[in-house]
Amino acid sequence: MNDDIHTSKQAMKTALRLGHDLSFEDLYCRDGVVRIDRLFLDHVAAVDQDLGSRLTTARKNPDALEARDESDLLLGLAPHVDDFIGTLFGITGDIQSRAVEHHALAPVFACRRLFVQRVALKKIKPLDAAALDGDTLTTTMTALLDGAVSDVAFANAVLTWMEDEEVHADALETAAQYAAWQVHMNVHAHPGSVLFREPARVDPYDLVPNLIDLAAHGVDMKTMDPAHLRHRPGFKLTDEGGDLAGCLSEANYCIFCHNQGKDSCSRGLRDKKTNAFRQTAFGVDMAGCPLEEKISEMHLTKTDGNFVGALAMAVVDNPMVAGTGHRICNDCMKSCIYQKQEPVNIPMGETRTLRDVLELPWGFEIYSLLTRWNPLNIRRPVPLAESGYKVLVVGLGPAGFTLSHHLMNDGHAVVAIDGAKIEPLDPRYSGVTPKGERVPFDPVRDINELMEDLDNRVMAGFGGVAEYGITVRWDKNYLKIIRLLLERRQAFALFGGTRYGGALAEDSAYAMGFDHVALCAGAGKPTVLS
Repeated sequence: MNDDIHTSKQAMKTALRLGHDLSFEDLYCRDGVVRIDRLFLDHVAAVDQDLGSRLTTARKNPDALEARDESDLLLGLAPHVDDFIGTLFGITGDIQSRAVEHHALAPVFACRRLFVQRVALKKIKPLDAAALDGDTLTTTMTALLDGAVSDVAFANAVLTWMEDEEVHADALETAAQYAAWQVHMNVHAHPGSVLFREPARVDPYDLVPNLIDLAAHGVDMKTMDPAHLRHRPGFKLTDEGGDLAGCLSEANYCIFCHNQGKDSCSRGLRDKKTNAFRQTAFGVDMAGCPLEEKISEMHLTKTDGNFVGALAMAVVDNPMVAGTGHRICNDCMKSCIYQKQEPVNIPMGETRTLRDVLELPWGFEIYSLLTRWNPLNIRRPVPLAESGYKVLVVGLGPAGFTLSHHLMNDGHAVVAIDGAKIEPLDPRYSGVTPKGERVPFDPVRDINELMEDLDNRVMAGFGGVAEYGITVRWDKNYLKIIRLLLERRQAFALFGGTRYGGALAEDSAYAMGFDHVALCAGAGKPTVLS
C-alpha cells in the first residue's frame, strides 16, 4: 500500500502535460520535434504574418541574409520563443513572473547611465567626494526615500525627480552627492550594488586587483587584501556566479555592437589597416568567441526580459552552453569593444542566462529541447533525418561531447569512448541502465533533482579536462546536464574505460562498421611562458 502511495506521488511529481496534445516522448524524437517546429511557425504567422513570412524565406536561403538582417530577424522572433515555450510547457505564468523581475531592474540601469555616470560623477570629482559627510548623506537619502537606500528605490526616485528637475533640484543634488560618495570613495555600503558603479580603467600589466604592500622577514612584497579573499571550505562550490541583477548589469553595459557590425566579442577585434586580429599586450590574438556566438543579440534580448529567447540566441552557435561561460572561457571578453576600461563580463551573463531558464519548472527539458529544436537557428532548426552513418568519437571532453551533439543533429549515430571510468547515472534520468539497456526516463521538473553538493559529489568520469582539470570555482553539476543532453538520445552510446589504440584501434573500428573516427583527445596547446 505504501509503495502504491509513493508511486502515485512520484507520478504526480513528474507528470508533464505538454500543450498541443504533445507527449514527453515527442520532445526526444525527430518526428515530434518537426511537429513542434510547425506549431511554432503557425504561432508566429498567426501573431505576425510578416515576421512569419520573413522566417520562412530566410530558412529557404539563409546565406542570402546579411548579418544585420539575420540579427534583426532573430531579435524579432525571440519574444515569440518565450510565449511559445510558456504555452508548450504550461508555464506561461512562471515565465511572465520572471520577466517582471527583469523589467523591475530596468530603472536601475537607466539611472546608472543617465544620472550616476552622466551627472553625479561628472559633477563631483573624487577630491570633492572625499570632503562629503557620508553619514549625513545617508540619513538624508533615507528620509527622501522614506526607507532604506537600495538600488531600485534610489533609481525609481531619481528618475521621477528628473522629470521635473527644477522642482526637485535639492533632492537631485543630494542624490548626486550620495552617488558620487558611494562610487568615488568605494564605500560598498550596498554589497552587490550594480547602480553605484563606474567602469574601471584597465592596465594590462596590473591585472590583479586589491593588492596591498606587505613587509615580512625583511622583504617587501605584495599580497591580496584579506577582505577580498574567498576561502575554500573542502570541495564546496566557491563561486556561485552572478545573480539576475549582475547579469542584467553586464547586458546593459554592452552597447550592442552587432548593430554596427562591430561585435568584436563574437567575431574578433581586427586591425583597421591589415584586417589581421589585434593582439593583447601579451601577444594573444583577440579572435573573439571561437563559436561566433550571438553575444550582442543575446544581451539585447535579455535586457528586454525575453530570457528564454536569450538562451535560444546563445544556443544557436553554442548548444553546449552549460560547458562554457563563467569560470570556463573568456576569449569574448578579451575582444570586447571596451579595451581601455573593464570589458563586459560576458561569461558570467551567459551562465546566468542559462540558469534563469534551468530554474523554471521543467527548465532542464526546455534547455534540452532547444539543443534539438531551435527556431532561431535558421540553418538547422531541427535535426536532419537519419543518414545511416556511424561515427566513433574518441574522448568525452568538451571537444568530444560537443562534436557528438552536432553529429547527431546532422543525422549520424555516435558511439563515444573515453579512457576514464565513467560512472552510470540513475536510469530514471538517463534512460540507460548500468548494463547499457535503454529504458524510459522521467522528465525533470526541478533542476535541483540533478544537482549535488560538490563536497559529496563522486567524480563521474565524464567531461575530460572539465571533470579533472577545473577547480571547485566551477559547478561541475553542469557536466551531468551536458551528459543527459547526449545520453537520452537514441543515436548515442558511450563507453568508459576504453582506450583508443588499446582495446580499440583504427582497423578494428572500421571492421566494427564505423564510417568515421573522430579524435577528440585534446586540441588545446599548452601555454608556454616566455
